[in-house]
Amino acid sequence: MFENSDLIVTAWNESKLVGVSRTITDWVWCSYLADLAVNPNYKRSGIGKSLIQLTRERVGEESMVLLLSVPTAIDYYPKVGCTKEDRAFIIHRTK
Repeated sequence: MFENSDLIVTAWNESKLVGVSRTITDWVWCSYLADLAVNPNYKRSGIGKSLIQLTRERVGEESMVLLLSVPTAIDYYPKVGCTKEDRAFIIHRTK
């Protein structure tokens, strides 16, 4: 997964990895923020929001950032500046 990603942004507490975002992008039109993970001990510290902001800065203002949310995080993303969309479609994995 990491090898085929275009942008990895990480958060560290000294030598401990505490957060990561992984994005696939064309650097112009669309950036898919495929993974956003924060160590549970560091949640509510702003790390997730910072990872999203840093990802946004790196892909540039021309590119949209889109993501799929797990059900437990649906309420989180609007709090950090994301807009909920109702016009997405998906073809699910078969394996």
